[in-house]
Amino acid sequence: PLTRLDEIEKYSGIEGVAPRLDRLGGSSWSRTKSRVRAGMRKLAIDLLALYAERQVQRAPTMAADSELQAEFEAAFEFEETPDQLEATAAIKADLERSRPMDRLLCGDVGFGKTEVAMRAAFKVVEGGHQVAVLAPTTILADQHLETFRERFERFPVEIDMISRFRTAAEIRRVTRAAREGRVDILIGTHRILGSDIDIPRLGLLIVDEEQRFGVAQKERFTELRKNVHVLSMSATPVPRTLQLALAGVRDLSVIETPPRDRMAVETAIVSFNRQLVAEAVEFELARQGQVYYVYNHVDGIESMRSKLAEIVPQAKITVGHGQMNERELAERMHAFKRGEHDVLLATTIIENGIDIPNVNTMLIHRADRFGLAQLYQLRGRVGRSDQLAYCYLLVPEERPVSEVARRRLAAIREFTELGAGFRIAARDLEIRGAGNLLGAEQSGHMAAVGIETYLRMLEETVQELKGESTEAPPSVALDLPQPPSIPTEYVGDANLRMELYRRIAAGEASREEILDELTDRFGEPPPAIDRLLDAMELKRRAEELRVQSISARSGSLRMRLRQDTRIDVDRLVRLVSERDDLSFSPNGVLTVDDVEPSRLVEASRRLLDLLA
Repeated sequence: PLTRLDEIEKYSGIEGVAPRLDRLGGSSWSRTKSRVRAGMRKLAIDLLALYAERQVQRAPTMAADSELQAEFEAAFEFEETPDQLEATAAIKADLERSRPMDRLLCGDVGFGKTEVAMRAAFKVVEGGHQVAVLAPTTILADQHLETFRERFERFPVEIDMISRFRTAAEIRRVTRAAREGRVDILIGTHRILGSDIDIPRLGLLIVDEEQRFGVAQKERFTELRKNVHVLSMSATPVPRTLQLALAGVRDLSVIETPPRDRMAVETAIVSFNRQLVAEAVEFELARQGQVYYVYNHVDGIESMRSKLAEIVPQAKITVGHGQMNERELAERMHAFKRGEHDVLLATTIIENGIDIPNVNTMLIHRADRFGLAQLYQLRGRVGRSDQLAYCYLLVPEERPVSEVARRRLAAIREFTELGAGFRIAARDLEIRGAGNLLGAEQSGHMAAVGIETYLRMLEETVQELKGESTEAPPSVALDLPQPPSIPTEYVGDANLRMELYRRIAAGEASREEILDELTDRFGEPPPAIDRLLDAMELKRRAEELRVQSISARSGSLRMRLRQDTRIDVDRLVRLVSERDDLSFSPNGVLTVDDVEPSRLVEASRRLLDLLA
């Protein structure tokens, strides 16, 4: 029934594993859920141990915002999005507590995660502590140094970097300055986690693209997390990170609002051919833009450069890859950023942190060989201005693409809307499975009940072990002569109607919020919508009071009460003795005679309020 659509959950499984169907009314589904719940208890206990350890640790407590902080934030040249402001407020609240922050900041590339991180860094530095910023690549660390110095230039904050770009003498100088507290913000690759690097007043560790770090570095993070605030940033978190956040062990902030004037990247899956490549590059050059061509094989990159030079002879092409000398690579990147080259032919080194707004066309060679999250990250390097951007996923003409690759490419094309990184991570979990992330047993459990149900059950198990109540009130059956519904002429799309029914039945938003949203999306709601909202409010009230069912038969309203009903029994007895239209049977059915069909919901609600 429509009134119980909140009980339906989407099955997102693990690719290649067909879900086993259970018979309605049978016991196999309950047995499956019981087996999964028993299996996840150990995982939940481990998560709680981690959570409990965090609760007892202490980290530096920052003061409330000062005038200088307000001045720093006012100097931001763009308009903040609502999600940016919400994430900033949550992070500041964490920093003002003594419990160590462990927050995951999720947001698409170019959606302003770095600005949020810089505001947190400013607060910590002003509080007399130091900040470490950890990046997965030297190029990204170099870009962060440039961004931070530019943003902080009007303020007395000392920012420096340790990376392979620096000479041994420079690293010794920066290391000594950090140890003596003369460096406020230290930026670097995993080198800054080395045992020889001492940051005595470390208050905040910012980790960019956490999923790119290895096991050894993660262990070092874990040690640091115990008494330092940690802010991790990611566009597409790995499923394990996402799961910890969804299970409530890590705090989560999501930036889904795109910056003003940002447009989604036009994405096409096409067979490689010289004419298409020529047209794509020439179009971009004609509007004074630049192009990324991603070619992920160092061995053949020079021959690919020769081929591109034949296809677009007028374009100035430069090459970049991870096996090059670091200084030479940095110089080429900076020259490309200055506009000295038209096309950057590169491996996936560009997938993290390269921010060049003038690049609005990307071609990815053999896109079928890339992972979903990687394709998403790469595509995020274009479309970072108000220009419409294009991403061409090039697949071989002569060779068939594998089934898994086809699904990945279809998913990346499907998730073209802005802010889809979070959903990409969930879809990546479906395609790759979770065996290597959660262990084989948990992977099997996830396949049995679906990812969303699994995460909800994990959350409930964690709450249960914490001694919090997780019991949901029993659902009430509404059987009224005029079943409430959304007219098809008001909302034509069946999937949209289903989603609206589910949200209204679940009570996720207030009546006013639902009506405002419907008016905004579909126009003035018809009277049927008010009837639907009335029926759903009645359902929730009846569930609170443990009513089993409400039905209407030949002018009478029948209300069946459960044995554990929460109504006032003395009041019920008094009402039945006072009113001729009320009767109560020994099997728990309360009957109201002579109720007009149009007033059944209103009469039911009034009666429940009298008996509560």
